[in-house]
Amino acid sequence: MNEASSKPKKFQFTFLRHGESVGNAEARWQGQAEFPLTERGRAQARALADRWKRERIKFDYVISSPLSRAKETAEIIASKLGLLVEVDPLWLERDNGEFAGLTTHEVRTNFTHPEFTTPYDSVGTDGEGDWELYLRAGQALHNLLQRAPARYLIVSHGGLLNQLMHAMMGIVPQAQNAGTRFRFGNTAFAKAVYFPQQHRWVIDKLNDHTHWQDADSEKYA
Repeated sequence: MNEASSKPKKFQFTFLRHGESVGNAEARWQGQAEFPLTERGRAQARALADRWKRERIKFDYVISSPLSRAKETAEIIASKLGLLVEVDPLWLERDNGEFAGLTTHEVRTNFTHPEFTTPYDSVGTDGEGDWELYLRAGQALHNLLQRAPARYLIVSHGGLLNQLMHAMMGIVPQAQNAGTRFRFGNTAFAKAVYFPQQHRWVIDKLNDHTHWQDADSEKYA
């Protein structure tokens, strides 16, 4: 057995939030509603692709949420890097029910908000609560780890990626939306390496958006 084949296999993941969308710019709870990228969002994606080309970053696979704001972000980057984009609905943003597409003011004034919430409560009347979203993020992660070890770029959404990081680290959702939150600005990304023979995660980067210093951090992705 040669030296290369004897090395432990590892997964290299880059988890990327989409560029700025019309919904971000208008401070809307987007959820699974469709909002296209703004011109600023496209510029953010191009800036990141140019950065990765300069840094000679390589990916073997690009996987995206089917929502256009994520898919177009993925396509802009994949085109510059000479790759194809796979689409997987597990990487969709949170289904936020009746809040989808509404402004923060409309959500605040048109709905009754309970004084106490648990992770099992629905969001937006009939959308995914934190626990449900956490389980879907865990399923998305599980599916990735059933594939061959490789270099993966995943393009998704702030809410789902936040719960993905919780799933990776074994941090369960808390009542009242308490606890740790992982921020992803527009076209900000996290990098993680997984060593399956040791069940060991190494987090290399979090919320990296040095290609676009004022990247938006609006949370309703």
